[in-house]
Amino acid sequence: MDENRFEIDPDIAKASTLPGRFYTDPAVFERVKERVFAPSWQLVAHRDALAEPGDTLPVRLHEGLLDEPIVLTRDAQGTLRCLSNVCTHRGNLVVDEAGRRTSLACGYHGRRFDLDGRFRSMPGFEGAQGFPGPKDDLAQVPFGTWGRLLFASLAPARSSARPFDEWTADLRRRMGWLPIEEFRLEPSRSRDYEVKASWALYCDNYLEGFHIPWVHAALNAAIDFETYSTELFPCSSVQIALARHDQDAFDLPAGSPDQGRRIAGFYWFLFPNLMLNFYPWGLSVNVVRPLAIDRTRISFFAYVWKPEKLGRGAGADLDRVEREDEAVVEAVQRGVRSRLYDRGRYSPTREQGVHHFHRLLVDAVSVSA
Repeated sequence: MDENRFEIDPDIAKASTLPGRFYTDPAVFERVKERVFAPSWQLVAHRDALAEPGDTLPVRLHEGLLDEPIVLTRDAQGTLRCLSNVCTHRGNLVVDEAGRRTSLACGYHGRRFDLDGRFRSMPGFEGAQGFPGPKDDLAQVPFGTWGRLLFASLAPARSSARPFDEWTADLRRRMGWLPIEEFRLEPSRSRDYEVKASWALYCDNYLEGFHIPWVHAALNAAIDFETYSTELFPCSSVQIALARHDQDAFDLPAGSPDQGRRIAGFYWFLFPNLMLNFYPWGLSVNVVRPLAIDRTRISFFAYVWKPEKLGRGAGADLDRVEREDEAVVEAVQRGVRSRLYDRGRYSPTREQGVHHFHRLLVDAVSVSA
C-alpha cells in the first residue's frame, strides 16, 4: 500500500475522515508543501501598497513555508507586475525594501532591469556571446487581483491549481453586488495569531458550523444555528449564517441571489487556505499560513465598509471567536497524535465543507511530481 496515498469516499454518508497521521507526519507535510501550496494562489499584498507608478514591494511568497522571493512593481504606465526577485546573474536578491524606483538594480554586480523585468544593462560582459538573452530577464510570476487583494502563484498550470479567474469565479458571481472597492483596510483591526496545530486542522474547524453551539456561545446567540448551511463549488465553499430576529443582517439588493434572506455572515473558503468572511460591517480576510507540521500562523486583515456596524452581530468579537477556535484546534492536534485514533466519520448534514476540503486535499497530494 502506498503510504503517500489517501482516499476519501465521495459519498459523505459512507466516508471516513483523513487519518490522524495526515496532521502529524512530517513526510506528509512536505508532500503537502510541494503538491498543495507551491502551485496554489496565495495572497501576497494589498493593492494600496502599490498605489503610484514606480512603487515596488519585495515579498516572500508564503513566508515560513515556501519563502519564494518575488517583487511586485507598478511601472510608469501604471501596469502591475509580479516578478522573481532573484537576479539572473548570480542569484542575489534584487530588491531588499519597498520604495519608488525607475528601475531595479542588483547591488551585487550592478545588473539592472526595467520595472517589467526586462534586462537593461550589466557592466563587465563585453564579449559574452549570445548575451543578453531571454533568461537574463527576471522571471514573470503569474498573479491576479480581487478587490484590493493581490495574489500570486508559482505554478498555476499544475493540475492541483486552477486559473485565477476560475479560482475566484463562484465568489465573484455570488458576492459581485458588494462594492468591494469601497472597503478600506483598517490596520488597527488586523493582526496575526500563532496556533500550535496543523494548518489543515484549523481549516477543518473553520469549514463546519457544527461546533458553534458548544464552542462559540456569543456567536451562537447572534445566528440561527438550525438554518446554518454550506454550499460547495469546485474549488471553494460558502457557509451562510442567518441572523436572529434582533441581530444585524445584510441589506441585500435586488441583484443578490440571496435577496430576502436575513444573512448575518457569508463565510467563504478558497482552497487551500484563504477565508473571506463577509459581515454587514465589511470583510475579515484570514490567511492560514503553515509554519510546521504542528504550527500555524493565522493572518487577519480587516476591510471596513460600514464602520457604524462594527461591534454588532455575527462579526462583533472576532478576537474572542479566534481564541475559542485556537483552544479547541490545539486540543484536537494533541488528540490526533494518539496511537488509539485513526479516522472519524462525517456528519452528512453538518460537515459537508470538511468532506469537500479533504477530497480536494487528497486530489492535490496525489498529483504526480
